[in-house]
Amino acid sequence: MVTEKLLAQLVSSGAVKYGDFLLASGERSTYYVDVKTAATDPALLRLIGEEIAQIGGFQVVAGVAVGGIPIAVASALASGMPYAIVREKEKAHGREGLIIGDVAGKDVLLVEDVTTSGGSALFGIRALRTAGARVLRVVTVVDREQGAGATLAQEGVILIPLVRARDLQKS
Repeated sequence: MVTEKLLAQLVSSGAVKYGDFLLASGERSTYYVDVKTAATDPALLRLIGEEIAQIGGFQVVAGVAVGGIPIAVASALASGMPYAIVREKEKAHGREGLIIGDVAGKDVLLVEDVTTSGGSALFGIRALRTAGARVLRVVTVVDREQGAGATLAQEGVILIPLVRARDLQKS
């Protein structure tokens, strides 16, 4: 499900950079996709939310801090569904726990800005499932096609990329 309009806006926004980059996965790459910064543009963030809302079939949309949060909010606004936040780590004060929002017994769509190995999404899936959510799909704005799909498949989860690395290399 590659969306040409989103691909064009990502490229025109300058979200794709070329050089030598260290990724969160620990891998090195000759390109970097900065969806976090690109999503600070309301028009681009709205488009991402609308694309994800069209997928449907969820009761809650969730994002892992930090990159997934604005995407979850935009998707919630576009779909009319509530959203949840998966914290990076549990708080020791106030309302404890990794999840902000009601996910117990609900079909939750996890959203990500960029997937590489799938580690962040896997963390989110496990945290949501521990909280009682059903998570069967993850939508990523950009899949770097470096193993995230296979990693998530081992958990019974389908990865749905809006844009794939191969599409960025064509543009």
